[in-house]
Amino acid sequence: MRVRLLLFALILFSQLAFAQTPQVPREIKFADMTLRLNAHAQREIQQDVDALYRSQHYFQMKLDRVNLYMPTIERVLREEGVPMDVKYMVIQESSLIPDAVSTSNAVGFWQFKKGTAEEVFLRVDNQIDERKNVVSSTRGAARYLKKHHGHLDNWMTTVVSYLMGLGGAKGYYGTSMHGKKVVDIDKNTHWYFKKFLAHKIAFENQVGKLVSNGTYLEEFRVNGPTDFSTVARQLGVTEAHLKEYNKWATSGKIPGDRTYTVVYVRDGSTPPRPALASNQGQTDVDIYRNNQSAYPRVTGNTNKATQPGQIKVNNIKAVQAAQNSSIEAFADRIGKRERKIRRVNDLKKRDRIEAGSYYYTKRKKSKAKHAEEHVVKAGETLWEISQMHGIRLNSLKAKNRISRDKDLKPGMVLKLQDYRKRNEDIRIVRPASPPPQNPPARHVAQQQTQQAPPQQSAPNHTAPASQTQPVKPAESRSSTTVHKVTAGETLFAISRKYEVTVDELRNWNNLGPESILSIGQDLIIRK
Repeated sequence: MRVRLLLFALILFSQLAFAQTPQVPREIKFADMTLRLNAHAQREIQQDVDALYRSQHYFQMKLDRVNLYMPTIERVLREEGVPMDVKYMVIQESSLIPDAVSTSNAVGFWQFKKGTAEEVFLRVDNQIDERKNVVSSTRGAARYLKKHHGHLDNWMTTVVSYLMGLGGAKGYYGTSMHGKKVVDIDKNTHWYFKKFLAHKIAFENQVGKLVSNGTYLEEFRVNGPTDFSTVARQLGVTEAHLKEYNKWATSGKIPGDRTYTVVYVRDGSTPPRPALASNQGQTDVDIYRNNQSAYPRVTGNTNKATQPGQIKVNNIKAVQAAQNSSIEAFADRIGKRERKIRRVNDLKKRDRIEAGSYYYTKRKKSKAKHAEEHVVKAGETLWEISQMHGIRLNSLKAKNRISRDKDLKPGMVLKLQDYRKRNEDIRIVRPASPPPQNPPARHVAQQQTQQAPPQQSAPNHTAPASQTQPVKPAESRSSTTVHKVTAGETLFAISRKYEVTVDELRNWNNLGPESILSIGQDLIIRK
């Protein structure tokens, strides 16, 4: 009797598991394309989907890795202007095992061979193997794919080129697929792409959920030379923990040739992406974490972001600065009037344009369109927050009855749509204990400005709490003070905070045009 009950339970469980397995549709949206699947292709892809779901235990193990690393992967792909659907390739390639090695000696998250890795400026030697670094390797993969797409003009053939190489894909497809937006998928479609579709179907409704043990991935940018022992003390984790999640630094030492991203895992709930439009019903921890990564929202042709008329930021027309310059030179390059650029971006006449930053070409709104509130991070300014959410600076100040940057405090919840009542206190939320180390800034006018060398550009990330308290500017105009650089800060942001120019900061601190700020670096401010 017990055996029968056990068999019945097993059959019921397997049926339930099968019922949860996604079914392959007749039509799939992929990147900018519509794919039409015939019955043969549906059956073939369904077999691969079923195989991925066959063992619930192993599927969950893989899914946990996916949801641990995917927020970082999505961010890098978005910054590089690659369609989000491409992210499923990394699951197909390595199951998100950092040190995975194929039979052909391809290594890491995106399975690069050494020669190909070096082509996309990844460092691979006996000290560093950036193929095992989720940020570096994803950026390398994105640039590799963008280069191929520039020749193939089709994201399906670009995916296949990741296996075959650009020459192989050109030989296989010729020019038959250039620019095609509707494609029929059948038995003759390349097997690699059909397997890719199986991974997309299997995981697309699972990505963005919580890791089963409640952990989430944090990122920390490091300018060496240093080592894991030192960084571990800064982050409040063990050296063994850093070695487990950063297999790219084989000796535990981080050189000083470029900026590297160290990842580590924290306990607590990581929010679904993107941040919720409303904070109703969320805990302080939810609100704190949800406000860190969803904005600004950049849409449009991000491959041509430096050209006017190609992108929108927070649904407002904008353009990305291609190089450091004056406002006048920037306005001339994009064909706009200087006064308008200053007005719509709340810029002062002496402010500088910084390469990689986004600037609006149409007027910002009187209230944010998507977010109701913003949680202030250490070192942020009112101007940065206004740019991040596409809200006019005066409107932001008026809604919150706050006018000075020095009145901002980390964890302060600013209103972006409604007005704070006259006697209403500004709410302050705190992260879970231990607190996140100054979560990553996502400022419109700061993105990609504190960069490593071009081949390794990356956004700013976290710093230990002990390093995130900015020195307030001295009141005396003739005094000298010292500002300690925090994560996410640029010379432009610091210059605004102290009402000085970027050139003055460079002169006072002997900084050249290519100098990169380091977390914890002391800057002299003469006022």
